[in-house]
Amino acid sequence: MSLTAAWLDDRVELSIFRLKRYLVFLELFLQTAEKHFMVGHRITYYVFTDQLVAVPRVPLWEGQRVVVFEVRGVLHWQDVSMRHIAMISRFCEQRFLCDVDDLVCVDVDVGMKFWDHMGMEILSPLFGSPHPGFYWAGHEDFSYERWPQSQTHIPRDQGNFHYMGAFFGELVVEVPRLTLACHQAMVVNWANGIEAVWPDKSHLNRYLLDHRPTKVLSPEDLWDPRLLGWPPLMKKLRFVAVPKNHQDIWKSRGAAPVSIRGILATAGTDFDLRTLRAVRFSGP
Repeated sequence: MSLTAAWLDDRVELSIFRLKRYLVFLELFLQTAEKHFMVGHRITYYVFTDQLVAVPRVPLWEGQRVVVFEVRGVLHWQDVSMRHIAMISRFCEQRFLCDVDDLVCVDVDVGMKFWDHMGMEILSPLFGSPHPGFYWAGHEDFSYERWPQSQTHIPRDQGNFHYMGAFFGELVVEVPRLTLACHQAMVVNWANGIEAVWPDKSHLNRYLLDHRPTKVLSPEDLWDPRLLGWPPLMKKLRFVAVPKNHQDIWKSRGAAPVSIRGILATAGTDFDLRTLRAVRFSGP
């Protein structure tokens, strides 16, 4: 699941892109976001999913609302990255460019929840979040794409941080540059029969190597205390991983899938928000 947050004055808008079975993480994410994310600002959660009826109705504070859009599913989990990138780009064009300044993208599929306050201090023209599992590793040990023929290739003597696709953001006006670069690289790889080692993270790391972030978030902002403990140097943990049972997730049923070819062929029209069926519910 991927979340996009856009901010202007006291209104924060978040879009959550969820296909297939990982919708099970949405309830916990929304519950903890209501407690800790951008507290004091009105929030709209935009949920994109192929399981409209499965979206939980989480209690919201006054002024908060959830807007759910129904989209088509995909055939393989790797294909979600292609749909995610295209949807962010189209959503920015049709919804955000005239209304808001900043966009934050969060991947909830990895099983995440907010654990402490996270506010507007994270916002920057372009920010990235180091992967917790590589925090103490050297760049030669990062799980970058090492195949030279891939559009996401990063040589072993390059790189500074191993960024996680679960948490990054930038100015809305800059989003088309990122999404277009990643989408074009994905298309070239697909045409050449190449699949990046990590479909979304590999493309993001290649982009952030070419376009250095203006802010790199602290490991306090994204951490996995269950696997990595709580190092003394970290005073707070704000956005953390939670345990998940992969077998239970994949036993659940997903919606009828489509192939990656369909995504590439319909990217220009498939994501027109006016064609999507939407439902809304709000706080008191």
